[in-house]
Amino acid sequence: DLTKEVIDADGWFHTGDIGELVEGKYLKITDRKKEIFKTSGGKYIAPLPMENKFKESVLIEQIMVIGENQKLAAALIFPSFDNLKEWCGNNNVEFSSRQEIIKNEKVLKEFHRVINQYNQNFGAWEQLKKFELVSDEWTPESGLLTPTLKLKRKIIAKKYEDLINKIYAS
Repeated sequence: DLTKEVIDADGWFHTGDIGELVEGKYLKITDRKKEIFKTSGGKYIAPLPMENKFKESVLIEQIMVIGENQKLAAALIFPSFDNLKEWCGNNNVEFSSRQEIIKNEKVLKEFHRVINQYNQNFGAWEQLKKFELVSDEWTPESGLLTPTLKLKRKIIAKKYEDLINKIYAS
């Protein structure tokens, strides 16, 4: 019975992964089907490729794209504080704590610039329209990442429920 659930009538094995053929020969796994979500406008968004692209920025350590059943895609971002502190030093931004640095206007402006830069890699419906920075570390020890460093999406969403509500309230 379990085998029938994952192998269709044509003999295809359905793993729940999403991939693409590279050079017509190789299957490259790009996402998990269960992680794809649909916006209220009916557009589908695969968050993993987006998150990987945004993490190319030296200022972003972790990011979770959100927007299921919402009008727009948004994100929760855990900055790379080592790189952010260096950026602050180079841009005359003073701070005394992580909580203070993520509320600084110059820092938020720089994150808007970074988001806009990476948004160019995605379709209009996928582009991040809003984001919130968080100061709590996302690690396996904090319970927000798996031992293989994948996001625990439901736990992160629950922890930051108020921030997510703030994003979609305005």
